[in-house]
Amino acid sequence: MQLVKTHRDALLRPLQIVSGIVERRHTLPILANILIRKEGDELSLLSTDIEVQISTHAAIGSGKESAATTVAARKLLDILRALPDAEVTLSLTNKRMTVQCGKSRFALQTLAAEEFPTVAQADHYAAELSLPQKTLKHLFNMVHFAMAQQDIRYYLNGLLLVVDGKNVIAVATDGHRLAFSQITTDQEFARQEVIIPRKTIMELQRLLEENDDPVKLQIATNQVKFNFSEIELISKLVEGKFPDYTRVIPKAYKNNFAISRELLLRALQRTAIMTSDKFKGVRCVIAPGSLKISSTNADQEEATEELEIDYGGDSVDIGFNVTYLLDVLNNLKCDQISISLGDANSSALITLPDDASFKYVVMPMRI
Repeated sequence: MQLVKTHRDALLRPLQIVSGIVERRHTLPILANILIRKEGDELSLLSTDIEVQISTHAAIGSGKESAATTVAARKLLDILRALPDAEVTLSLTNKRMTVQCGKSRFALQTLAAEEFPTVAQADHYAAELSLPQKTLKHLFNMVHFAMAQQDIRYYLNGLLLVVDGKNVIAVATDGHRLAFSQITTDQEFARQEVIIPRKTIMELQRLLEENDDPVKLQIATNQVKFNFSEIELISKLVEGKFPDYTRVIPKAYKNNFAISRELLLRALQRTAIMTSDKFKGVRCVIAPGSLKISSTNADQEEATEELEIDYGGDSVDIGFNVTYLLDVLNNLKCDQISISLGDANSSALITLPDDASFKYVVMPMRI
């Protein structure tokens, strides 16, 4: 039975959308597959890793019949990528899927669609909001780099999303640094706080586009759902109590200065060359009119940079993990940043001049 007869790219795009979360190795072999359903000319593709589920659809089905099967996601994707830019047919016969393009032909094993586990959708969503894709992508982009990776404090392996009044806030921390970003909408919400898993955020960053098309976001007690551009993404939430970010963000530091983001980034990149994989520390000496950045390594090699700054506050000698500073500077797109400091044992605060929507806190380290 023929499932699809279409141009290669018309099938490749929806397949790429759903195959991002498919794990190569899994305890359940069927989770390496994608679920393909055909109802007339409507073809839907669905993948899951039990925690996250992505589905999309396209009007590329062939014939009037209905059918459903599952097939290895990576193999089908690799085959389509390797085929020429021409017409492709998928057909199903005796539990085998045949992919044909010109004189190329591939036969793949399938597993029954009934055995494919799908994520149960929540009965009730407590909050619902709609944002342009580029707005949500920007919100996540400003903080995602500060998420922890495989931390035993599992609630740090994700992003805190807060809807409160007209504000939508994203916060991420790994215990050493914290990123906060906020947008204001014309919608009004009751306060909701949820922790979205790291994998979900990274997948959304891949799928969301820089346009004004809406994303419908629905929040339940144990899951979150995103609908946009013919895509539906459902994700379980991380259980646990996220740290109180309002207590982490310092207030009323009196030592402040503005500096060119690009200038500081280049100086830190050069200084980082002399750090080692085990020790990423750089020393920053801030004094009236100057910022000196230096690093050394176990071979007694060193690097020093000196930048002129408009600063008249206290002298501060402080150390930082250079990676945490490079992450935020690479991620921001502004010309100038503001840096606020207490003393050598207090965290530093990086903000944008005349813009309270972004804050980045980085803990000092002993040098």
